[in-house]
Amino acid sequence: MSDACLPHDTGNRLPDHVAELRARKVIERCASCGHCRDLMDDSSCLFMPQLYRLVDREESGGGAITSTEMKQLLDLCNTCGICPCTPVHTWIREAKDAFVARDGLPANIRLIENVQFMGKLGGALPQFANLALNNGLVSKGLKRVIGIHPERKLPLFPTDGFTAWAQARGLGNMPKTSGRKVAYFAGCTARYYFPQVAKATVDVLERNGVAVYLPEQKCCGMPAMLEGDRAFTFDLARFNVAELARCVTAGFDIVCSCPTCGYLLKSVLREGAQYSKEYRALVQQMACQSQGDFAQVSKRLTAEDAVFTGRANSASANANKPSMLGLTQWKMLSDQGYFAELGGANRLRVANHTYDLGEYLWEMHTAGQLKLELGAVPAHVAYFAPCHQRQQGIGQPWLNLLGLVPQARTERVGDAFDCCGLGGIMGFKKDFHETSLSIGARLTNKIKVVAPEKVATDCLSCRMQFQQMLPYQVFHPVEILRESYRNGLAASPEAHPAPLAQS
Repeated sequence: MSDACLPHDTGNRLPDHVAELRARKVIERCASCGHCRDLMDDSSCLFMPQLYRLVDREESGGGAITSTEMKQLLDLCNTCGICPCTPVHTWIREAKDAFVARDGLPANIRLIENVQFMGKLGGALPQFANLALNNGLVSKGLKRVIGIHPERKLPLFPTDGFTAWAQARGLGNMPKTSGRKVAYFAGCTARYYFPQVAKATVDVLERNGVAVYLPEQKCCGMPAMLEGDRAFTFDLARFNVAELARCVTAGFDIVCSCPTCGYLLKSVLREGAQYSKEYRALVQQMACQSQGDFAQVSKRLTAEDAVFTGRANSASANANKPSMLGLTQWKMLSDQGYFAELGGANRLRVANHTYDLGEYLWEMHTAGQLKLELGAVPAHVAYFAPCHQRQQGIGQPWLNLLGLVPQARTERVGDAFDCCGLGGIMGFKKDFHETSLSIGARLTNKIKVVAPEKVATDCLSCRMQFQQMLPYQVFHPVEILRESYRNGLAASPEAHPAPLAQS
């Protein structure tokens, strides 16, 4: 199906049939390829197996795929990034956007997807909110109204939030330094539900001489994007891209302790940006100046990337390798990424300078810049690398970092296709709760076999799911690293901190 047949969102109402056309485009592309038919058999993906079941039924004469089935199919994709076809990610999101634009989004979903609002609301009166959550009848009543499964455990609101702590430390003031400095994109879950993770992030970075700045930021937009709430998603992304691009221009690296935020800023924003008018014009100008020497163009693009902060992340490498064939293709292509309307220049600037926290710290270690005055943390730790961290292609930085901690015996659990099953806010929905637990069972069973003393994962959604399904305490790896630093300061008043506790 030609792209020309599918109108793009312009702010005006789309024709009623566009949602089905966009869904059909995804179905036909995947059915004609078939690459994921066997690949996804061993994964926790719900979308691809259902797509092939529907296609097989339709092709065998069992009935055409209905509009309702298309909509239900799209609801199964949580943008984990595991499928290898990048355009399909965008097409799925655009198809879902079209269904929501036409059919609307339930009020309870608009509430649940606004994680920042919910965090601020509960955090304003945490004692009152926690009293309600701890009261069985009140809690079940609230969950019923919001559409959350009654058995889903909800995190309590902290009484010592991150925002006030950060303000007291002056993190809202942009530091003036010639050394390493980062703009910390904390993410809603760490800011409003697990502030100990955000505080540990700041402590570890500052312990290593990195100046930390907390810029104005909104939710990364992933929850709203998964629900097809396009207008809200773009409001969030437009603000964040402008603010973070300003930070990069001022010489800051962007660091995320949440792999989902990092995946959106580093990977989803990047999609299609190399075909934007701004980027194509830059490459074409450089190609003319270098008389077609694309090796020279690649070097100049890399230098252009690094001019702001002195470096760019590894994900920028492929974009900096244009060829004559690529330049010819660019003349026929345009930016078809999901966030194309935000422009390519700032999206690339943000994407190329965004780092996962573990990636950033491990890069410092390989450069000989990470302090190694680490104390013992005697524990058997099971570490799970979440989906959105794996899809960034950065290896296993947290596994490597935890390997530096004396007496911490860290063991990786889970393979490339394992998933906790929460799927962002999907696992909170009443109708998806049991499916969420079923998906996560394969992984949690592997953790039980290991029988660790602690579980570590950098995804706070995974943390909530593990707290739902496992008897172990769960931590972000940076909390363990901070404990090790504290224990390593033998001459310091912090030499004998209280045992690592979970909020």
